[in-house]
Amino acid sequence: MSASSIKTRLAIMNFLEFAVWGAYLTCMGNYLGRAGMGDEIAWFYAIQGIVSIFMPTIMGVIADRYVQPQRLLGICHLIAGAAMILLCYIGYMNPNPDKMLFITIYTISVAFYMPTLALSNTTAFSILRNHGLDTIKAFPPIRVFGTVGFIATMWFVNCATLNDDGHLTFTLTDNIGKFQYTYMQFFTSGILGILLFVYCLSLPHCKIEPKPSQSISETLGLNAFKLFKTRKIALFFLFSMLLGMSLQITNGYAIPFITSFKGDPTMADTFGANNATMLISLSQIAEALSILLIPYFLNRYGIKLVMTIAMFAWVGRFAFFGLGNPAFPGVILFIASCVVYGVAFDFFNVSGGLFIDKECDSRIKASAQGLFMLMTNGLGATIGTLAAGQVINHYCHWNEDGFLMGDWQTAWFIFAGYALVVAILFIIFFKDTKRPKHETIDEVETADPADPDGYVCENRN
Repeated sequence: MSASSIKTRLAIMNFLEFAVWGAYLTCMGNYLGRAGMGDEIAWFYAIQGIVSIFMPTIMGVIADRYVQPQRLLGICHLIAGAAMILLCYIGYMNPNPDKMLFITIYTISVAFYMPTLALSNTTAFSILRNHGLDTIKAFPPIRVFGTVGFIATMWFVNCATLNDDGHLTFTLTDNIGKFQYTYMQFFTSGILGILLFVYCLSLPHCKIEPKPSQSISETLGLNAFKLFKTRKIALFFLFSMLLGMSLQITNGYAIPFITSFKGDPTMADTFGANNATMLISLSQIAEALSILLIPYFLNRYGIKLVMTIAMFAWVGRFAFFGLGNPAFPGVILFIASCVVYGVAFDFFNVSGGLFIDKECDSRIKASAQGLFMLMTNGLGATIGTLAAGQVINHYCHWNEDGFLMGDWQTAWFIFAGYALVVAILFIIFFKDTKRPKHETIDEVETADPADPDGYVCENRN
């Protein structure tokens, strides 16, 4: 199979991988508010983090040892997609569904979806290496199509609505029946997930390398935690967790925030207030462009500068929301927030995945990707989302019209201040080096503990 064919196949995989998520991730809050679960928005996004504490690691271990990652990727999407369709059915049957039942089914879905973020990386990296391609050069253009998929479903749910006769139509005008406000966003996600399951059956095989007899610790993938034995890698994971606390804040609250301007008579008819999902999709467009910058910045400047840029971009993301509004000229600041988000997300998530793939031994690559997910989308996102929910629930409240009204500006400035503190601490404490000092994971165990800068291992493929 030619290199171009391999890249095309992986691009389609990435398109579907993130299209599944884009259907509901940013607009779910609007539906929850109208379904009587608005005060629980933080918990819905925190659940994604909670399951990311253990599910990616478990699936990473399985992919390293027992099931080819592309097959496991498909199985996870089948289960997650079926649960999403069930959520749609529950919402259809009851405008105010039973909260515990809804949360339980949602938890099952995200428990199997969140590991696919790491599994899709593992699958792509494995297939690229098996065909002699450089992952740092080849992966970012492939990953761009994931962002395109995310944008495509954001636009779809922003505009799609079902008429009384059941026909699908599209509109940019105010319409409470648009998928961005209803349970149909879950149906969209579920159908795409099942489609990706079928597609994964056709992907090239990813070899599982023979494993020697292992201890219980190694079998469970706990050897990936040896990555913490070097100062540089430990600090990288620590700051990944701290930065991960910012990840889900705007996913959970940006669209309810922008939609809340519909409660202000002077801004109720603005394009942004009525098409918040489409406006926020500018963030993903910026993300697609930012991905293409990663190989240059990562190879030329290293992980420290790339991560520092990401952290300051998060400061801008929150601050611009606090200063803007959907009317001109305030909408320019909303657009600026979306532009810097591309850098904030990609220079952290995508570069971090590439960094981990480069630094880790082939025996634990999938486990290490799972550990990265645990620190960022697991511990970091869970703590950050719950804390953000407390802040927003303190300053803002749902009104009888289904809008989350209140002192949004103070909340956004609190989040911007947090991101700024993390960025300054990262600059002070994280030290980058050009070359690894240790070649394998085993050497770390005998490395001089006083050596602060040794890498755990380097990709020898």
